[in-house]
Amino acid sequence: MTIYHSSTPWVSANDRFKARSGDWMSLGVILAVLAHGGLFALFPEMNSLDLGFTPEEAEVVDLPREVELPPPPDKIAPPATPVVSDLPIDDDITVPKNTWDDNPVTELPPPPSGARPSDVPAWIPRDVEPALTNGREVERVLEQRYPPRLREVGIGGTVVLHVFVDADGVPTRSQVIESSGYPPLDAAAIEVVDRMKFSPALSRDKPVGVWARQGVTFKAE
Repeated sequence: MTIYHSSTPWVSANDRFKARSGDWMSLGVILAVLAHGGLFALFPEMNSLDLGFTPEEAEVVDLPREVELPPPPDKIAPPATPVVSDLPIDDDITVPKNTWDDNPVTELPPPPSGARPSDVPAWIPRDVEPALTNGREVERVLEQRYPPRLREVGIGGTVVLHVFVDADGVPTRSQVIESSGYPPLDAAAIEVVDRMKFSPALSRDKPVGVWARQGVTFKAE
């Protein structure tokens, strides 16, 4: 049996832990200082890792100037009200139809007496225009027929011809309608027409002879 005297104070385990915690804290701080000092002594050149990060420069953006909106347009006047005529209209009035069946090509007015379509340039009805088919060959012939004196001084030009292409695609007649400004070039262009070949014009799917415009260009290199 234990008897406690009133002169001896009673101390609990919690109080004893609190009394010693200060000593343990001081000891921990001393050990931490010694550990860090040892690390700096062993690794004096310890540096942080370079991640190679380069900050981007801020881009300066010029704000567009303020645009002043134009004032709204004036109010548009409404259209005039149509006036209904009092004149009577016959219900039997109709517009005649114009079709190929009602107006066949065979019933068109004939050409002037004694004239042939190939005599003078004139419009001849067709659905498909004639087209030059041997352009490369014509270019080679133009090189051969190019007047030497004009070529040497670098003179060129374009001649526009009226060419009559018959139903077989053969040019039979030609004449100058727009001169190049140099008679030798115009004459050479006329000489080249005989070497041209065309696909014939078509009128209602049938070949027909027509007058066509054909340009001839001489290029001095």
